[in-house]
Amino acid sequence: MTTFQSFDNGKLVIPQLTKDFSTIPWLKHPTFKGVELKHLVTSSETNGQYSYHLVRIASDCSIKEHIHKTQLETHEVVAGEGICVNNGATITYKPGILSIMPAGISHEVTAGSEGLFLFAKFMPALI
Repeated sequence: MTTFQSFDNGKLVIPQLTKDFSTIPWLKHPTFKGVELKHLVTSSETNGQYSYHLVRIASDCSIKEHIHKTQLETHEVVAGEGICVNNGATITYKPGILSIMPAGISHEVTAGSEGLFLFAKFMPALI
């Protein structure tokens, strides 16, 4: 089992809650073709403090340039490869890379030929 599959089928385990990620559906991104999201932990569960998401970006697809005005965003690359442009700097994404985008910073992500799989976190929560 790959690291990404482990997350996809993983669990949130905290004293007051256990949540099985395999029961959470993948949703198509409302704007970016070839991008799917699995919302692991949402605003409603954290009182708006943070949200956690798995992100699948299909081969050669992109999350185009955008800015989150109020959220700090982090990406942990768990599988695949690609490129992130973070505040004008190009970062090669491969497993083990952690990238941080403070609120108000322009960024975009493009998957390589085998796709890209991210664990994304937002503070405060995105959704």
